[in-house]
Amino acid sequence: MASTSMSRSSWTVKQNKAFEKALAVYDKDTPDRWNNVAKAVGGKTAEEVKRHYELLVEDVNYIESGHVPFPNYRTTSAHSGYGDDDKRTKSLKF
Repeated sequence: MASTSMSRSSWTVKQNKAFEKALAVYDKDTPDRWNNVAKAVGGKTAEEVKRHYELLVEDVNYIESGHVPFPNYRTTSAHSGYGDDDKRTKSLKF
């Protein structure tokens, strides 16, 4: 994958949530975007949040390009929540 676990480990769950919210508030046209995002996150510099964003974009591109395999979920018909006649289950291969 494009990013390393070491680069992600320095971000707390709280910081990641604040980062996500800040990205929704400060879009690409916002002046001083990365400084604003860094202030919203707390404990990170503008350069750190910009790099975190770049890693996120790399990961999304990697996933969307088909490099991440679809998970092979285990299901049981008794607990699937869909009846045998449900068209959604007929096309799925588990």
